[in-house]
Amino acid sequence: MGITDVLSLLGGLALFLYGMQMMSTGLEAAAGNKMKSILEKLTSNRFKGVLVGAAITAVIQSSSATTVMVVGFVNSGLMTLNQAVWVIMGANIGTTITGQLIALDIGAIAPVFAIAGVAAMMFVKSEKVHHISSIFAGLGVLFMGMDMMGAAMEPLQESEAFINLMTQFSNPLLGILVGAVFTAVIQSSSASVGILQALAATGMIPLSSAVYVLFGQNIGTCITAVLASIGTKVNARRTTVIHLMFNIIGTVIFTVVCMVTPYVHLVESITPGDPVAQIANAHTIFNIVTTLLLLPFGNYMAKAATHILPDSRKEDDEDLRLKYIRPFESSYAIGHSAVAVSQVRDEVGRMLDMVLKNIDDAFGILISYDEKRRAKIAEREEYIDFLNKGISEYIVSLMTSEKSMSDSIQINGYYVIISNLERIGDHAVNLAGYADDMKKWDQQFSENVLEELDEMKKQCMSALDNVRDVTPDNVGSVLDQAVVMEQKNDNMRDKYFKKQLQRLKKGKCKPQSGIVFSEVLTDFERMGDHTLNIAQQYKEMAQ
Repeated sequence: MGITDVLSLLGGLALFLYGMQMMSTGLEAAAGNKMKSILEKLTSNRFKGVLVGAAITAVIQSSSATTVMVVGFVNSGLMTLNQAVWVIMGANIGTTITGQLIALDIGAIAPVFAIAGVAAMMFVKSEKVHHISSIFAGLGVLFMGMDMMGAAMEPLQESEAFINLMTQFSNPLLGILVGAVFTAVIQSSSASVGILQALAATGMIPLSSAVYVLFGQNIGTCITAVLASIGTKVNARRTTVIHLMFNIIGTVIFTVVCMVTPYVHLVESITPGDPVAQIANAHTIFNIVTTLLLLPFGNYMAKAATHILPDSRKEDDEDLRLKYIRPFESSYAIGHSAVAVSQVRDEVGRMLDMVLKNIDDAFGILISYDEKRRAKIAEREEYIDFLNKGISEYIVSLMTSEKSMSDSIQINGYYVIISNLERIGDHAVNLAGYADDMKKWDQQFSENVLEELDEMKKQCMSALDNVRDVTPDNVGSVLDQAVVMEQKNDNMRDKYFKKQLQRLKKGKCKPQSGIVFSEVLTDFERMGDHTLNIAQQYKEMAQ
């Protein structure tokens, strides 16, 4: 095997992996923003979940991509751990479609898929057609790469050393180890199974040895999800544990079956004389049977993963950090849009909660000064500024890569919302500053003013609570309510300003406290304006 053959093998592998990436990207752009609703509807029970996992994986030709997507969805709260179990099981079945297609020898028409897909992308202006064409073009490129790898390995038939090496894989542990390591390196079980089929086609590795390599490949494919789960929340990491458990349990069962039963001869008898189809069938049987065996125990697997990775008792908000946003660095983009939008939404909700607490405390110390509450306001304001910066940077990074118009509108909308939240937080700090001044001057508000301050606090809290749990279904009523509340804010400000002037004229209010109260009214009115801006932005995002 010369340098030309090595380069041809690597080039074929590159085309194979690039074809999968094209299919993954095309599917993400075509359906990424709908992924959440699809999963909610179709993972309501274990059978639907398995079908969803199998179908998505069959389309994108990669169980790694599907599992990485599931890790992201669990991390962002779009999917529960129990739902993830079924999708992962289905993904293991769906990934076998690549081997079956290779066994059908459709490589001869692969250029037709590639040409048709590229032609559609070049000459049809429809964005949706471009996304679907990318899937077909990727499929064609994938099989062209497969053919290149097969051709490059043909000279190995004459290598006695390589043939001797292949026969060593009849040792179950060695075969499983080689299959796991090789698949972990290239991060694609579809590609490694394809290479194994190409070797089998040349007659260099018998099925009795290939099955153990095949079992190891199922374990090795878990590495992609393991890498993707680094830095995610514990539930997402449990998803990768379930993926590993599934393939390790299946490998143990089938290794024992191969050693004590004529399993290999049975598989060979299905398609005698066709080693490529035999490997495809062995792969399919492994995943279908393992799924059927473990399907009744899916919930127990989820519980086992929870025991292996228990919840951390560390307080979430001890240090400045983004709690929900976990930039998802992976070449597999499936579901990234839905994950990103969910992460931003949850982080914005967290920022809103902190703003609400600061408003409550700021009005509170205007009414009754408290050193501890004042210190908490300062700490929380620092956290709000940190969140504003962190969320903004993440949103900007998403803007450069977002392909879906719907998700772009949502992501851009959240950028506007956090800007308004940050300004509301600043006004809350202003109120705390006025409380500092009143304490320094040894001034106190009258009972009437204290009651008015309490009413303003309640009004601010109600207005922000109104936009707290906005959904696409109630966004219209939320905006209507926000308009009413903003008008009430303005009316309340005007009413209290007139009453303040009357108190000043009658000498019932000292000039210093009167000035402070006027400033409070201004900040109160502006907080209402920013809250209305948030409600209006949610309405625009829902259109």
